[in-house]
Amino acid sequence: MQHTAQPYEERLTAPRSWWLISFLVGVSCALIVYPFGVLPMLGALVGGAAVAAVAASSYGAVRIRVVGGALIAGEAKLPVTALGESEVMDADEARAWRTHKADTRAFMLLRAYIPTALRVEVTDPQDPTPYLYLSTREPERLAQALRAARAAEAEAA
Repeated sequence: MQHTAQPYEERLTAPRSWWLISFLVGVSCALIVYPFGVLPMLGALVGGAAVAAVAASSYGAVRIRVVGGALIAGEAKLPVTALGESEVMDADEARAWRTHKADTRAFMLLRAYIPTALRVEVTDPQDPTPYLYLSTREPERLAQALRAARAAEAEAA
């Protein structure tokens, strides 16, 4: 039976409300420099909003990918052969694993504005990381992509 690993990619973008907040940061900056005149106020509006928007965009620029027999999650890159079982977590379970169930040795790609997550066991004996906690909007699809990539790697071996 031929397994074909479907590539998976997700960008953990910031929620839309953060863009409104970015604009409001610009308005706040403009109000702070209001006593200095209209031109500095416009500059502060544009500058403050731009800085806040860049911060929101960079925070939401992190990606999770399953490609080429590897899981790439933010700065972590692990071969799928070093990964074990995946646990799809709903909002309540994800919150528990972010807080009181969390292991300090775990790799946490955490975005609090994403309620669901996937916990992936790390089986490599050389790696002290017990599991990966990955905030994801599509935990079932990510788990399926990991299973398909592991099956494809096992078949190729």
